[in-house]
Amino acid sequence: MIDAVLHIPPFHIRLRSPLASVSRHVGFYYLDCMSPVGDSFVDFDVEVVPAGGLRRWWKPQARFLLEGIEPFFPLPAEQAAPLFEWGMNWCVAQRALGYLVMHAAVVERDGRALVLPGFPGAGKSTLCAALTHLDGWRLLSDELAILDPKLGMLLPHPRPISVKNAAIDIVAAFPGSRVGTVYRDTRKGTITHAACPPASMKRAGEPARPAWVVFPRFVADSPLQIEPVTRVEAFSWISEQSFNKERMGELGFRGLCDMLSAAQCFELTYGSTTDGIEGVRRICAG
Repeated sequence: MIDAVLHIPPFHIRLRSPLASVSRHVGFYYLDCMSPVGDSFVDFDVEVVPAGGLRRWWKPQARFLLEGIEPFFPLPAEQAAPLFEWGMNWCVAQRALGYLVMHAAVVERDGRALVLPGFPGAGKSTLCAALTHLDGWRLLSDELAILDPKLGMLLPHPRPISVKNAAIDIVAAFPGSRVGTVYRDTRKGTITHAACPPASMKRAGEPARPAWVVFPRFVADSPLQIEPVTRVEAFSWISEQSFNKERMGELGFRGLCDMLSAAQCFELTYGSTTDGIEGVRRICAG
């Protein structure tokens, strides 16, 4: 049984679960983020619990609850730990007040942030892991770019990097990579998570200013291609990856415009991890 508060900047999450797999997952990835439950404010109060009724004995399932409400259908019990991660993505995307949240990885160097929006299959998570493990970038987030529109800064949200299918062996081989349990036959295929590098966790209180927005596109055996993207195109593409721009209204609209005005925008097509890193080096050296 776990009942603890996780401080995963910029949020505090109370997590309760009787499931051993969830406790192991949290202990592996979030041990340094845990504190006892007290009277302090939490942003999200979540539970990952077994489904009741006959499901307890026949095809057991796990449920994700936010403040007692179940926002989506249960998953097989053996996927309870990934359910926690997916559920937290939903909480941040749908309930983070005052922040513009986009589906993008974010890494930082010298105070400047590189934003990597990506549609499914674009390879952003693998490239994000490569940049943080092989090329000295600091991980702010793998899945969710969190922009404070008033400050114009991207906030760290250091959680495990989600890795899927053929990318698992690639990421597991990176120096310093810590990969946990592999889950098969999920809705996203075979998945696992790579732990956030300790150096990135230690700097989780340091925001970064957006400098580059790069739309990655992995195409096996493709030559390296770097194409400038206009800010109008970038706004259109990244709007499709924004979870709450409409709810943020004018503040979100202006925040996204300001972010893109401050950044150089490119589309990066690459056929290998090595080419992906090289492409980012060329973009960020320019």
